[in-house]
Amino acid sequence: MKKILVAMTAFVFAVGIAVNASDLVIESKKQSFAESENKIKFEGDVKVSVDDLRVVGDKADVNMTKDQQLDTATFYDKPYAYEVKKNKKREVKANILKVSLITKVIKAEGDTQSIVFDGKTPIVVINADSQEYDTKTGVMDADGTVTIKYKDIETYSNHASIKTDKNGDLKNITLTGNARVKEKNNESFADKFVYDPATEILTATGNTTSNATMEGGDKLVLKSAYQEYNKKKNTYNASGNVHVWYQDYYAVGPKITFYPDKITGKPNEIYFTGRSSITQGVRTIYADKIRMTIEPKDFQATGNTRTVIKNIGSGSDSDSGMTLGL
Repeated sequence: MKKILVAMTAFVFAVGIAVNASDLVIESKKQSFAESENKIKFEGDVKVSVDDLRVVGDKADVNMTKDQQLDTATFYDKPYAYEVKKNKKREVKANILKVSLITKVIKAEGDTQSIVFDGKTPIVVINADSQEYDTKTGVMDADGTVTIKYKDIETYSNHASIKTDKNGDLKNITLTGNARVKEKNNESFADKFVYDPATEILTATGNTTSNATMEGGDKLVLKSAYQEYNKKKNTYNASGNVHVWYQDYYAVGPKITFYPDKITGKPNEIYFTGRSSITQGVRTIYADKIRMTIEPKDFQATGNTRTVIKNIGSGSDSDSGMTLGL
């Protein structure tokens, strides 16, 4: 997850540096000034250069302020912006691209796509209905069917917000609205995801569900109000009405921690804390603590344990059910 976010940040920060440059060069086949609209218009093979940033399109215009200062440059008809530094290329495509020369805000509208290349290989691809980057605050917002792809990692959401510092280093990323994170056969759903690169912790809040494919191919489903993945420790935490399904196990508790196996490093042990229960078939065990292992499949319950076995006898017929034989 960290690599995908760093790659995304590299693109938006590069654009921010370019916009802050002092020299702006616009070339085109035709240029005109519409005094009634207070706009400079450019048509035919429009090329814009700002340091390492290039914008190519067929048509553009620049609004002028009342004191004849440049305001906003707008590029129409699917413009293409890109930057190349050494072996890295960063590009953005959209139906319309707007660059505020005063507020230093860049906005791409309509079928927007941002791509970072390493050589000819795409590192990260961001698609959205619109994308906006504020070079002063270091915040990039993407809205409307936002998808982010990095190798085998994909995210989906209605909105994505990426925060960078003055040096362009990532501070956090937030996904909201029908958010989903998918990696290979594992995926998580939540109302909101937040990633902190300093701690390397990904948190999910609101109707969180994680579906994981374990080593043997069996599915493990985890539902709760809150979930947290700590990449450094390779641990998962969940709290708030936690439910776990695995094979014929169904466990419920207020809080769990999912630890990796000490040898394989893969998640293998789930510890339930607080009054919890685990059900297998007709048997349900209640306890203050439950330890559930994936491989080998097993569990241990400790602390005020109670076992309930359902439907061992209906009790409606004196000749049926469990008796002492009297």
